[in-house]
Amino acid sequence: MILSDILPDAPALNIEGLTADSRKVQPGYLFAALQGVASDGRDYIEDAIRAGAVVILTDTRPGEWSVPAVKVDNPRLALAHAAARLLPAQPATVAAVTGTNGKSSTVDFLRQIWTHLGRKAASMGTLGAIGPAGWTGRMDLGHTTPDPVAVHETLQALAGQGVTHVAMEASSHGLAQHRLDGVKLSAGAFTNLTQDHLDYHPDFDDYRSAKLRLFSELLPKGAPAVICADSPERETFEKAAVAAGLRPFTFGWKGDHLWIDEITPRSTGQDVVVQWEVAPGNDAERLVKLPLIGEFQALNALTAAALAISLGEDAEQVFEALEGLIGVPGRLELVGQSSGKAPVFVDYAHTPDGLDTLLRAARPHVRGRIILVFGCGGDRDRAKRPLMGDVARRFADEVIVTDDNPRTEKAADIRAAVRKGCPDASEIGDRAEAIREGVKRLKAGDALLIAGKGHETGQIVGTTVIPFSDAEVARQALAELGGAE
Repeated sequence: MILSDILPDAPALNIEGLTADSRKVQPGYLFAALQGVASDGRDYIEDAIRAGAVVILTDTRPGEWSVPAVKVDNPRLALAHAAARLLPAQPATVAAVTGTNGKSSTVDFLRQIWTHLGRKAASMGTLGAIGPAGWTGRMDLGHTTPDPVAVHETLQALAGQGVTHVAMEASSHGLAQHRLDGVKLSAGAFTNLTQDHLDYHPDFDDYRSAKLRLFSELLPKGAPAVICADSPERETFEKAAVAAGLRPFTFGWKGDHLWIDEITPRSTGQDVVVQWEVAPGNDAERLVKLPLIGEFQALNALTAAALAISLGEDAEQVFEALEGLIGVPGRLELVGQSSGKAPVFVDYAHTPDGLDTLLRAARPHVRGRIILVFGCGGDRDRAKRPLMGDVARRFADEVIVTDDNPRTEKAADIRAAVRKGCPDASEIGDRAEAIREGVKRLKAGDALLIAGKGHETGQIVGTTVIPFSDAEVARQALAELGGAE
């Protein structure tokens, strides 16, 4: 590949590939030296050259090296477009989902819907890339929205497998850092917006602006813009969609195009009465027996349904697909029951709104007490810690504060910050012991919710990742105490 063919104003060098990770450089590669929050890619240029890099892509700061350098105002954007030109194949239909909570479940549900409808479908995001082979063929992507080279490598690989439909997560980091620029999107969806990632974004307005990029800059004119009508941000995102020439499609309790009329909780799921606009002035209604608990799961399923319908799928067939959905690992996942049939759930909720949504969603399904085990991650948004503690205090009956991923912070300091919002909570730093204690407290009619890490299979202490799974620890505790999976 001639570099000037994929990167305008670059020298006519022959390159073998490109990467922004110096550890992945091979002979003949372009190395993109990007300035990040925690590190500067320029610090790794010499390593990249020693590994065989023949050209550097970077910003306009002064600097000279033994190989040519292409300096541009926005090297992240340049890398995204270069990756798209180098790896041009992608499935015909790509839908992106942004929002604070619900992205992982929504993209997986959309993959399941499309599969039910006979499409060869895949999903990409926090849980990896899941193709037609399902979870057995899952590919780890490393990030919710990986760097643009990985994005296009994955899309090209999926297209090579015959995949025609892809649902992908669009994180605020990914949108702000142009990781999706160059992807040929067919539709986009917005779920909700609550406090998160303020360790990266300077303020909430910047966080919102990153999410808005999906509608204001990345979707092509005429594409569906699926928006949760129940979000206080509805008007902002709808205006951005209209200004960009998109087709707003609103859903939720207050949706104009697809809406919930009634939800009746069941022990293993919920009956959801949905209505939708068939044509202006002509509505239809259907009862959907959703095999998932929690109102937020109903909204995640509805987001996926709205995307499918807005892209032309038959509504009745989409709702039929909803009745066969399988829950996503670590998202209100039922991992077992105590000897008294009290359920134990694992969930990824790690923000104040996410925890609030989780606890409110579980309440209608629980006759007795909700026992909550959770903590907060280190080296992340500190302001949310007491807020999450307060949510736990208000909506759980018993709270056990434990460690999440303390990273390089003192775990005890994190727990103390959380307990400012729930001073009466128990405190057990060892997460495994906290989970075992939660299981021990269960009585018939209760439920144990273990929040924060969800599907993760490691706990980050310092800079070391220790193997750890909430689900596996909970199953072991249940087995020890005579519970059933």
